[in-house]
Amino acid sequence: MAIKVIIEFTAKPGQRAELRRVLDDLIARHGRGMPGYLGSTRFEVVDQPDKLVELADWESIEARDQHMKAAMESGVFAPLTDLMGAPFRVTVIRALP
Repeated sequence: MAIKVIIEFTAKPGQRAELRRVLDDLIARHGRGMPGYLGSTRFEVVDQPDKLVELADWESIEARDQHMKAAMESGVFAPLTDLMGAPFRVTVIRALP
């Protein structure tokens, strides 16, 4: 069953544009074409200049879990570390039957 993943990013003060650039690069290199990844849309939080929210679509929780495991093992997300002002928050949701 398809899922959506809501990821909330908080950049260090003044680093949102750089965080966005790094996220764009990560998705271009490691997201598109990945099995089960259907795409994502990123949003700015209007009244919080250091926040970004991403909504990602996946074919299944299993596909996302496999991708995340491989990404964590390879260190793909390491470039985000210096830009983050707080840990990112992830919520996985799916439509009610």
